[in-house]
Amino acid sequence: MSSPRARPPRASRRPPRSPRTGARGRPPLSPHSRIFRRRLVALGLLGLIVLIAVRSIAGGGVQAPPAPGLAGPGAGGPGVAFRYLPSREAAYAARATAGSAQVLYTMSPGGALATAARVAPFRKLIDAAVRGTPIPARLLEALVFLESAGRPQVIAGSSAADAAGLTQILAGTGQQLLGMRIDLARSERLTGEIERATALGQAARVSALERHRAAIDQRFVPRAALAATVRYLQIALHDFGGRLDLAVAAYHAGIGNLQQVLGDYGAGRPVPYAQLYFDSSPVSHAAAYDLLYSLSDDSSLYWWRVLGAEQIMSLYRTDRAALNRIAALQTAYPSNAEVLVPPGSTASFAGPQGVSDAYVSRALVPLPRNASALHLAYASSMGEDARKLSAPVGLYRGLRPAALTTLLAIAAEVHAIAPGSAPLTVTQTVVDRSYLQLLGEVDPPATTGYTFQIERRYSSPAQAAAFQFVLDRLQALDVIAWTRLPATIEITVAPDAAAVLEHGP
Repeated sequence: MSSPRARPPRASRRPPRSPRTGARGRPPLSPHSRIFRRRLVALGLLGLIVLIAVRSIAGGGVQAPPAPGLAGPGAGGPGVAFRYLPSREAAYAARATAGSAQVLYTMSPGGALATAARVAPFRKLIDAAVRGTPIPARLLEALVFLESAGRPQVIAGSSAADAAGLTQILAGTGQQLLGMRIDLARSERLTGEIERATALGQAARVSALERHRAAIDQRFVPRAALAATVRYLQIALHDFGGRLDLAVAAYHAGIGNLQQVLGDYGAGRPVPYAQLYFDSSPVSHAAAYDLLYSLSDDSSLYWWRVLGAEQIMSLYRTDRAALNRIAALQTAYPSNAEVLVPPGSTASFAGPQGVSDAYVSRALVPLPRNASALHLAYASSMGEDARKLSAPVGLYRGLRPAALTTLLAIAAEVHAIAPGSAPLTVTQTVVDRSYLQLLGEVDPPATTGYTFQIERRYSSPAQAAAFQFVLDRLQALDVIAWTRLPATIEITVAPDAAAVLEHGP
């Protein structure tokens, strides 16, 4: 069976599709990268800042960090974090919801608050649609947030056959599976007229055309779209043994696709989505992992993002000040680094003296000297600009203990998945604001000691795939935030990362 977005006739041999995406086959994962670097505006100001920084550390106040020690091969190695613990299902779901939430703030049209404001007025229709069913209104509301951002006229593609309406239903799925009245040919013509009238600024004509289209295509009628979505979820609930998490995940992935993932997993029965997601990897239930991650448009994260949208709608009604604070942190940086390490929660190093003092207090620890045994290499350029600040180069070759544990875990797990690969090269660890000013950069998370960069150069496609898996898995556990820069991957680590890596969520 397919999903609400496209269910071919039973006689069809086409692969099952999703109501949300109509996805078939296994398209490659799309990269999600964004660059965050801002240049200082005046070289004269930069020179003045550097001069002040150099003078401030003159007189020998900055001490060299402790000599690097050895780290055992098991330090930070593959551990509990990369295994699924059935007793922690709720904790996995909570962490994955948090780790997957940023897109809800950065990609929702107008932002999360504006989207919540558009979705909220549909709550009465949503309550009516789910009445008498096992589907919670809050989850259907969250699905609306994620699918259309509360815009009942929106179409996901360029054609009326594509996902459309408040809950983004494909024309084929609506007609064949959900019993919706859809005159696709007329809907296509009216959609073209709406686009032309919109381009000409003819608001009254646009409204009239939209009413006409809704009369012949029920996907554009909010009440009808919600009712159809509930029908789809009830079908999915039946097919997945009453598991709501699987039913909602199938709304995007497609019932047939999710059934295939479960079959590849080998359970022979529905299992919690947290188990399916976290217990599948390149080395455990690899076929299920390959299919789940190959589905289009981040289908593997859909359940977590619906739960995240539910939280946003709850905060919108009960604590908008808190929602505003979260939104500010989620949109301050290309990754959710400032959510993991909020400004003010951890010391930000202003200059070399602060970094030096942190080594003395053991808030920072030097990188271990046996890098190759840990499947790591250190770029020779790391910390080289310290001399311009009259500081030791080794000052900028260390991390917070939790960040170092995570770095070692990443290297160990990548090596375990892709043995024989070259070491991962670390290009940057702790820096301070004066060091970044030398480079003409602003990167607040990097000045906390919780951030490091790894070179985007891999010895094989297998190593690149293994590294991507580790990044995705640790982000789903909400212990790292990462972003793709031109030559490196920048990773920020949560202060509680070491505990999660050792004991699980």
